[in-house]
Amino acid sequence: MCGIAGIWDFNGKNENMENTIKSMTNTLAHRGPDDAGFYTNVKNNIALGHRRLSIIDLSTHGHQPMSNDNKNIWITYNGEIYNFIEIKKELESLGYAFKSHSDTEVILKSYEEWGLSSVHKFRGMFALAIWDSAKKTLFLLRDRAGVKPLYYYFNKGLVLFASELKALHKHPRFKKEINYEGLNLFLQLGYIPAPHTIFKNTHKVNSGHYLKIHNGKIQEEKYWDINDFYLTKPIQKNEAEIENELERILTESFSLRLISDVPVGVFLSGGIDSTLVTALLQKKSINPLKTFTIGFKEKNYDEAPYAKAISKHLGTDHYELYCGSKESLNIIKNFSEIYDEPFGDSSGIPNFLVSNLARRKVKVALSADGADELFCGYTYYNKIEKLWNKIQNSTPLSLKILSMSPKALISFLGKNIGSMWPMLKQKNIIDKTEKIKQILKDRSLSNVFLTSNSFWLSSQIKNLTAKQIKNNIFSSDFKKLQDLDVISQMQAIDFKYYLSSDILTKVDRAAMAVSLENRDPFLDQNIIEYAAKLPIHFKYRDGVNKYILKKILYKYVPKKMMERPKQGFAVPIFEWFKKDLYLLFKEYLEKNRLEREGIFNAEYVCKNLEQYYKGNVNNINKLWLLLVFQMWREKWMK
Repeated sequence: MCGIAGIWDFNGKNENMENTIKSMTNTLAHRGPDDAGFYTNVKNNIALGHRRLSIIDLSTHGHQPMSNDNKNIWITYNGEIYNFIEIKKELESLGYAFKSHSDTEVILKSYEEWGLSSVHKFRGMFALAIWDSAKKTLFLLRDRAGVKPLYYYFNKGLVLFASELKALHKHPRFKKEINYEGLNLFLQLGYIPAPHTIFKNTHKVNSGHYLKIHNGKIQEEKYWDINDFYLTKPIQKNEAEIENELERILTESFSLRLISDVPVGVFLSGGIDSTLVTALLQKKSINPLKTFTIGFKEKNYDEAPYAKAISKHLGTDHYELYCGSKESLNIIKNFSEIYDEPFGDSSGIPNFLVSNLARRKVKVALSADGADELFCGYTYYNKIEKLWNKIQNSTPLSLKILSMSPKALISFLGKNIGSMWPMLKQKNIIDKTEKIKQILKDRSLSNVFLTSNSFWLSSQIKNLTAKQIKNNIFSSDFKKLQDLDVISQMQAIDFKYYLSSDILTKVDRAAMAVSLENRDPFLDQNIIEYAAKLPIHFKYRDGVNKYILKKILYKYVPKKMMERPKQGFAVPIFEWFKKDLYLLFKEYLEKNRLEREGIFNAEYVCKNLEQYYKGNVNNINKLWLLLVFQMWREKWMK
């Protein structure tokens, strides 16, 4: 796990290039505190940088940037290739010799032998840059699920890339111009989905894609897409066969994530996913695994007692930390440093806390991200499916409905949709009716899904920033998947967007902020592709989410230990910081300040603040996103 950076200037300007690449790379020291390396090629105006967190081959032989024997191919790389030993043996049989025991050298020589098609051999997480001087081409590649981040900037012949945005700021010709498309997506979703970012001319490399940069041009190519596996022929086997086959695939994939030359631990929340990871790994381990969890005094949020009970049952070496408002408030103040792009997922706070706890004992920690998207873990899938079916089966809704008064509209929908739609439970009648009307204007599944998951609606964002969101970002994928069942369509969309740009971003930044490598066992390509081809009734059956995963888990953990409502990895910040949030809102969302900065409609923001001060807590998430942006702007737009 490391940090990478690079420069390629097609304008031939290489003044201070060596100092600039060092400055860019050193902003990523938290991602790689063990070593730093740089490569500059003045003739071609290119420079590569690397910060290393030593996990495999701790010797100097793993130093990066690394070159091949002929010094005409260079690599700077962040991630882990878990099957590198297998690939190495294949290369050795072809006559290749190795100087190190690192997976970096395996990637480099795989490219020498097979070119970019070598990416299909790699099982792991990676963001990497390969400079091929013979072809005068730079390749940027990102893993299938988007576990590892990779940003790039392209403007007026200047190419920059890095693991985090803050590194790009160090180049004197990087321009910090707000990209309103990225800002509006953040306000809508709480995160900025790839390929968008908060800055103009700046992008994220899409997961499962690579960039070919040559002769002043950038060409993007897709090498993998989860949609392809959802659209292939489903697995045709009985339940016993699938249960046994899936357990074998899970066990093998999880075990690969233990490959390391440093201690490895597991994040254990006590939920289905992390318990399954722990159970399958502990059964194969001679020594107790080290497990870590965060607890809260508020019972509605606290899973620590469940994790402790699971640990005792499985026999792990367990560590827990109870945290309160003081620790979390400090992280909120540092949120913009950890997440250097506006990022609204407040569960980044407990993720940082549990990462910090784990880092005291281990250098690598496994989490269970991806299981919800792959095996139907989110309960809102079921609720949206019910809403969708009700709308599809109802009599045509006339335009007259859209002009109904809020009271009449709520009455109408209460009779026709009722408790199937959780949004109707909101107390804020304005937000509720606006969401309803937006769905009725476009009754496509993509719109129902987007509206259900939006914080600020597109109509509200137009009032807020004077910029309209032009398109539904999910619509083209929903169109490709339209022949699938409704839940499978939503799972595929969440995998491609929410998982990559929210969940994995959250975990990567939180862990790397304390120099901890995070690995995601569920995101092995063998598991992803198998789950996508699995018929939906193995994932959701008779009201039971994660049906087949639970069947496997209950072989190792009694069912009664797991029977409780699903809890997200959340922190009670809004309960803790009523007073503190009031003060932060007063400081960052003050009318004169907003008018001076000219990004948000000050009067519209103040109207929402007024509702909050009067006790309308339903708009707290919307205000939280504004606060996060304002704190980010203060930190990074100087």
